[in-house]
Amino acid sequence: MTWDNTNLFADDKPADLAFRKEVREWMEKNVPLDLCHRPDRLTPADLKPWHRKLYDKGWVAPHWSKESGGMGATLTQQIILFEEMARLGVPTPFPHGLNFFGPILIEAGTPEQKAQHLPSILTGDCTWCQGYSESEAGSDLASLQATAVLKGDHFIVNGHKLWTTNGHHADWMFALVRTDPQAQPRHAGITMLLIDLKSPGITIEPIQTMRGDAEFAQEHFDNVRVPVKNMIGKINEGWKIANMVLGSERFTTGHPRNAAVLLNRTRMMAEISGAIVDPIFRHQLAQLEMDLLAFSAFYHHAAELHALGKAPMSMAPVIKISGGEIGQKASELLMHASGPIGLLRDNLQTPEGLVNIPADLFEMRRLTVGSGAVEIQRNVIAKRVLELGA
Repeated sequence: MTWDNTNLFADDKPADLAFRKEVREWMEKNVPLDLCHRPDRLTPADLKPWHRKLYDKGWVAPHWSKESGGMGATLTQQIILFEEMARLGVPTPFPHGLNFFGPILIEAGTPEQKAQHLPSILTGDCTWCQGYSESEAGSDLASLQATAVLKGDHFIVNGHKLWTTNGHHADWMFALVRTDPQAQPRHAGITMLLIDLKSPGITIEPIQTMRGDAEFAQEHFDNVRVPVKNMIGKINEGWKIANMVLGSERFTTGHPRNAAVLLNRTRMMAEISGAIVDPIFRHQLAQLEMDLLAFSAFYHHAAELHALGKAPMSMAPVIKISGGEIGQKASELLMHASGPIGLLRDNLQTPEGLVNIPADLFEMRRLTVGSGAVEIQRNVIAKRVLELGA
């Protein structure tokens, strides 16, 4: 079967059916073909023309309220937009400003902060990155050590941030810093600051991944002055602010599209390599297709409950865990289906365009830790849902 998540389940409401039709027709006429099904990683600069086209249409921030310049779309409509872009193989705009920081700013920012930053996030003129992780603070984010000391009308920031997605391309960073080293529990002494990455005292170094590109960066802060007006919320309340958007991030990270794209690619490569005639391979492919069908049904149901405000807190971490694991299994089966040519690091020309099998495999590895490590998500479910342990 050919996997298309837009056809797995019917849109229940006439308004959603009409919206999907509108989106599909517009996308087919307007998507930039040079961005579709690209095997290489795109930078924020590569995505800016597509970002601007979606902005002009009014669809770049479907999850933002209309008062904030967004579309005010339902979660189902947001998923429809996401699915239709996935169907054509066109990437979504760079997410850190639109999906991660924008909602925080709308919820907790001052009027001055919103006026300064929301317009450039919407147009794509400003690129943001997330300054959370450090060398000793990844999954255990509350142990972060970058400090900010209040001196008059400025904070003085010192420390190090790591694994910052596209930090070397970004203009601004929303960062968590420690403002009270003695606070207990540890997360009580953390504050969120907006840092202009052109400020004196900042050194930025790209990090090359095993995929072969520099997706991440690390930043060193040496007595960097950050105005107090760039603080989001109150001092020592950054932890609460940072947790505002994690649930929606996991809905995006766990979307079935990752596995669906890889399963379509797997079937194609199996036809090319001849693996499709192997009964053991066919059994593995059928098993994964059934798993994806079941997960897609769960995802669809979760979206409906979320839209009604009735989704249990366990749904977001379950989606993150299950969606990531199915995507990883699909990438492993793709490698198996490709045979010896799957080991080549160069792009392969196929009837469906360029593919890079190792890059797909490596990309899916990140889902174990992206948007919250799997181990942490399992602990959340065990403690908060099943009430296990002390």
